[in-house]
Amino acid sequence: MKDVLIQYMKRFCHLSEAELKELTVGIPVAAFKKGTILLHQGDVPEKCYFIVKGCVRQYAVDEHGNEHTYNFFTEEQSVTIFNQHTSDKSSKYSLSCLEDCTLVVGDLATEQESYDMHPVLEEMTRKMMEVDMGAMRDDFSSFVSSTPEERYHHLMANKPGLIDRVPQYQLASYLGIKPETLSRIKKRSSHHLRMID
Repeated sequence: MKDVLIQYMKRFCHLSEAELKELTVGIPVAAFKKGTILLHQGDVPEKCYFIVKGCVRQYAVDEHGNEHTYNFFTEEQSVTIFNQHTSDKSSKYSLSCLEDCTLVVGDLATEQESYDMHPVLEEMTRKMMEVDMGAMRDDFSSFVSSTPEERYHHLMANKPGLIDRVPQYQLASYLGIKPETLSRIKKRSSHHLRMID
């Protein structure tokens, strides 16, 4: 199961496969059932995750009881809630498994100890975070300046399989539109593709 993690780590360091295997020996991999809440909104995050298999949703419930989806994480993505800038360190988001998931589980409390034992791990993590943060920044800029239809096409280009993996109302929430608007956009897109064929 850790082969996926090792292949991912290879992108961010020059360690051999044997060295990476040794580095991941103590890293726990756990299975979570569909519907498992990994983090509740308002709790202080204690874990971070790397997705070997499955899909995790990041969402929040507002003061009116409405759910808002902020992100979907799938294979080869890390899932961490950054909230060290907040006074009480509590999370504004919940994390939920949308499918049965296999996740590498990191302990935020012992993160520094791991870095002290394996300095290369800290450098690797920093590079991974830079890539993740850069992608999130690009996605956010694109989201703000685009129409709902453009957002949908951007999603299809970057995560084509997601549309069949998550409930449509959550996908609509993520795109910032109503489910019926998403249905219309999908219909127009499939009609356009048929015209091209």
